[in-house]
Amino acid sequence: MAKLIIISAPSGAGKSTLIRYLLSKNLNIRFSISATSRKPRGEEKDGVEYYFLTPDQFRSQIENDEFLEYEEVYPDRFYGTLKSEVDRIIAEGSNVIFDVDCIGGLNIKEFYGDKALSIFIMPPSIEVLRERLEKRGTDSPKVIEGRLAKAEYEMSYAPQFDVTVCNDDYERAREEILKLVTDFI
Repeated sequence: MAKLIIISAPSGAGKSTLIRYLLSKNLNIRFSISATSRKPRGEEKDGVEYYFLTPDQFRSQIENDEFLEYEEVYPDRFYGTLKSEVDRIIAEGSNVIFDVDCIGGLNIKEFYGDKALSIFIMPPSIEVLRERLEKRGTDSPKVIEGRLAKAEYEMSYAPQFDVTVCNDDYERAREEILKLVTDFI
């Protein structure tokens, strides 16, 4: 029986780095590609980084109950997890790992129950998060302030996850998450 691993965290907490680490560990885990209504950035390709849909296509698929979870982050800017993507990975005999926001993660956990492990990656502090976001160099100061405000809100959901991993020391967090996922699978 396939297992599902849900990883949620504020922007800058190290979620993507930890997911890449888990995917490199021969755990028979496949990454669930999310759908979005935003345009591709840079070298992004449909079906690789995201499934790129128009806002109207996204709304139509919502109406047809094709999403496990979704959110309209900004007007006409949707992100979500297609049921067909999860079904495809499970049919291939693999476990599924999700990189989703905290509300989406909790919705997936509720849908799959004990077949899913929900992990919240906690940053050491808002100050460290600010440093990481500034060091990335990809966002304006205004965008960083928005991400930090959202991070505080998202961190309030951590107690609703099965487990919280504090990413204050990358090596320790990496080993902790590997043990959690290995034991669960």
